[in-house]
Amino acid sequence: MAGGISEDDLTESHEINVTPFIDVMLVLLIIFMVAAPLATVDLNVDLPASSGAASPRPDEPVWLTLASDLSLTLGQDAVTPEGLAPALEAATGDDREVRIFLRADRAVSYGEVMGVMDLLRGAGFTRIALVGLEGAP
Repeated sequence: MAGGISEDDLTESHEINVTPFIDVMLVLLIIFMVAAPLATVDLNVDLPASSGAASPRPDEPVWLTLASDLSLTLGQDAVTPEGLAPALEAATGDDREVRIFLRADRAVSYGEVMGVMDLLRGAGFTRIALVGLEGAP
């Protein structure tokens, strides 16, 4: 065969060409890297009160109150953040399964409430109920 293609040149290649797949994945990665920071919005949120039905509470609940001046009160007794764990152990009889009802003043920042919740979790109390106004608009 003069100047033609022989049968040996037309053998099939069984290898997958992954270059287009890698190109598409890199483009998608760049798109997600650019779009992800735009998806998070930093807004001040005034959360509404709950209008759901109240769940039953125990006969003697353990109330932990965070006042607007960031003072903690367990029941009727003022406690310090350092003395919270021993006071909770005394109030619950060292039962870590007792639900702690946490109520915070509306003026207290979300970060402060989370700090108190971290203190509770650090003391081993993981059953925490947040208390809100019932039936408020």
